[in-house]
Amino acid sequence: MSSYKSLKFFKSNYLWRWTLIGILVGVIAGLGAIIFYTSLEYSTHYFLGVGAGFFPPKAGIIDHWNFPKNPMSLILVMIIGGLISGFLVYTFAPEAEGHGTDAAIRSFHREEGRVRARIPLIKTIASAITIGSGGSAGREGPTAQISAGYGSIVASLLKLSTRERRLALAVGIGSGIGSIFKAPLGGAILAAEILYKRDWEIEVLMPALIASVVGYVIFCSYYGYEPVFKFPEVHISAYHIPFFMIEGIVCGIFGLVYVFLFYKAHEVFSKLFKKLKLPLQFKPALGALLTGLFVVFVAKTFRPEAGYGALGMGYGFLQLAMYNLLPLEVMFILAIGKIIATSLTIGSGGSGGVFAPGLVIGGMVGGVVGMLFHHFFPELVPLTIVPAFVAVGMIALFGGISKAPISVLIMICEMTKNYELLFPGMAAVALAYMTTGDYTIYIEQVGTRAESPAHRDEITVNILENIKVGEAMVPVDKLITVSPDETLVEVMSKIEATGYRGYPVVENGRVVGIITFEDVERVPFEDRATVKVKNAMSTNLIVIYPDETLEDALRKLIENDIGRLPVVDRNDNTKLLGIVTRTDIMKARARILHKK
Repeated sequence: MSSYKSLKFFKSNYLWRWTLIGILVGVIAGLGAIIFYTSLEYSTHYFLGVGAGFFPPKAGIIDHWNFPKNPMSLILVMIIGGLISGFLVYTFAPEAEGHGTDAAIRSFHREEGRVRARIPLIKTIASAITIGSGGSAGREGPTAQISAGYGSIVASLLKLSTRERRLALAVGIGSGIGSIFKAPLGGAILAAEILYKRDWEIEVLMPALIASVVGYVIFCSYYGYEPVFKFPEVHISAYHIPFFMIEGIVCGIFGLVYVFLFYKAHEVFSKLFKKLKLPLQFKPALGALLTGLFVVFVAKTFRPEAGYGALGMGYGFLQLAMYNLLPLEVMFILAIGKIIATSLTIGSGGSGGVFAPGLVIGGMVGGVVGMLFHHFFPELVPLTIVPAFVAVGMIALFGGISKAPISVLIMICEMTKNYELLFPGMAAVALAYMTTGDYTIYIEQVGTRAESPAHRDEITVNILENIKVGEAMVPVDKLITVSPDETLVEVMSKIEATGYRGYPVVENGRVVGIITFEDVERVPFEDRATVKVKNAMSTNLIVIYPDETLEDALRKLIENDIGRLPVVDRNDNTKLLGIVTRTDIMKARARILHKK
């Protein structure tokens, strides 16, 4: 009996239910983040380290690192990684291709929050191999899709409603990202912000905060609480803000280039494999080959850092930039190179995220801008403040193209453990957000809740409740009517001429019935020239009044499986005032949404 009461309490008490769900999702997401991060470390060590002799610099430390000894072995390792990843993804879980976050967003909006149970496993292995073998990608996208899968699985096990399953999926996204990036507050806010371009999923926020903290504690208990990046001490003054605002605009422009080339590469690879009818399993391998050739070419033509810095996540090179250890020209070439390498890796179907590349691109652009300001205004912008331009560039570029400026701002502050970046970061990301306009790296995002299939029913009902039938109906003076004595041939002529499939039947100014295309169809063709409308029309009228709402009208249409309702005077049911159809209702809804 006590267990029954506990279950009843769990189902009826919203806050306690979501507290417990948040804890459960957080535990699973935190453990999943440990597994993914560990897989990534082993994959990088054996593919790039042992296989190619490349031990890239790491985030959080300034330590020894080296370039590949044999560029051809590097390219071979990348191709092998692409082949394994492509086989896993396109054979067992095609929805795990690409950067993952979009798939999670699509699941929320269009797939009722459902993620197949195999996705977390396939995405974990495929992404670890893609990134570990040198693919230019990050861990945010895989983490988002993996943790979204955990949230969906928890929802299914607990038999939650469709709405709650969607929320659990979003909570999973936030807790996974908050864990692996050691940014619990930013991850929780991202869960609510990442789904839309101009809106938030507010209901996600409270359980996401709980889940993100739980996941963060579990992950950091294993990997330590040190921030992702080691960041030098900087002192920012008010007179620096105009410089950061200019940086925001520049980062917004580079962000647009990133988005354009990223999706152009995706389009080219898709068309090529469709045209040549090649197995999709080989697509990531081709992307890996092209990426390898590109980075080796850049490394040999310019400087090794400019080429090899585009491989993997690239956080180690960001760390070097934060300590002014990369020259201006290397940062500029690396920003361009990272855009191209990421477009080739993920655009070809490689499994990895766009967050890390976005941070590297933004950081390098920010470093270039900071160094230029230092060159021209050395007294206003000393060399010691250039690291702030690197970090703010990370915030501005990805905050702008992800349409998640608040969460990205907070995440970078948490990842560097430097909250002095809030002030310039706010200015820069606002300008970057405006510069990028409606363009986003996440094409599955929708503008607002009103545009999401997840909220379609509630939005429609809320809107229709506030519109009267009289405002949406076609008034009687604009109606095409028929008389009871017309023949069915004449009715068919009107249907063919106007395209309307139903007409009110009016006699002496009074509505006496409805004649529809279906009514005519029931009469044999040879009899239609002699059969009158009054003998075929529907006289059992379902009517509505002008002071009723469109919600009432829609309910009557659905319950009676009809397409139109005569609008009549409340005091005289035979006095026709107009007609309202399903199309009229949808047009009225669209007008209100457009105004909003």
